Amino acid sequence: MHSIERRALPPDFAYPVVRPRRLRGSKVLRDMVAETRLDSKGLVYPLFVVEGHGIQNEISSMPGVCQWSTDLLAGEARALAELGVPSVMLFGIPDAKDELGTEAYRRDGIVQRAIEAVKESAPELLVITDVCLCEYTSHGHCGVVENGKVLNDPTLELLARTAVSHVEAGADMVAPSDMMDGRVGALRLALDAAGYADTPIMAYSAKYASAFYGPFREAAESAPQFGDRASYQMAASNSREALREVELDIQEGADIVMVKPALAYLDVLARVKESVHLPVAAYSVSGEYSMIKAAARMGWLDEQRTAMEVLTAIKRAGADIIITYYAKDLIRWLNE
Repeated sequence: MHSIERRALPPDFAYPVVRPRRLRGSKVLRDMVAETRLDSKGLVYPLFVVEGHGIQNEISSMPGVCQWSTDLLAGEARALAELGVPSVMLFGIPDAKDELGTEAYRRDGIVQRAIEAVKESAPELLVITDVCLCEYTSHGHCGVVENGKVLNDPTLELLARTAVSHVEAGADMVAPSDMMDGRVGALRLALDAAGYADTPIMAYSAKYASAFYGPFREAAESAPQFGDRASYQMAASNSREALREVELDIQEGADIVMVKPALAYLDVLARVKESVHLPVAAYSVSGEYSMIKAAARMGWLDEQRTAMEVLTAIKRAGADIIITYYAKDLIRWLNE
């Protein structure tokens, strides 16, 4: 009743000889022919570190994500390593902030002590540090401010000092996120001069001035006190500019380039992946995480299926490395 005679079809008509559904008939087959595979190897889990003792503050807009004091951070790092998370990215929130963000590059600053705590408790974790000034400045901008303007060149020296101090404390990799022109080159020169020529730089190369950062600014206590960051972060309308930013960072010595955010910029991620021969990272940012969490809590989405679909899309678009607040959950789901 449902048969189709081959002779009745045009000669170039593939069906019924070609049937894509043949490879979808069982989970074993679907897994065997999967073009994109999620695993734990390229995951990076962000950690927020605060001053004090015995602190584990859940961030209201990011359920399941906490601010940690260094004493409890050590236990969390150990748990992450035992779960199979391969890498963490550290963000520091100091008690004292000033115009120049001096806590960012203080030898015994919050991130410097956090690096030591993680390395002592979980030496197998690869420790990446975010290099920026926004968490440390009283005005909340990513660089030196004068007369209401963020100055590019005076900021470079402070970023370089920050990166060197992180590596001196034991960081395995530094990740400048400020989007100042020339900052990758400034960090590379400073690290090389300090004897750290082998320390890689993961550059936030295509970082957009995005509305998806809202929950992060609560977590990192880094909202700008005036204006916005549009004068140094990229406009959402631009993709060719992203390729230029990536190219410049590579010329200055970046070892890994990043696109941030991820979900709304998958086209940019794919173009970057096609245009470079370096590892490409994508940061699945706080807003992406919080949207899924909120919808799941309302019963509108299945959290596990949605999160894994989003992470698969990021991987499919070209990410070799995914920085995600879902790293712990993803590993648990993959192990089920």
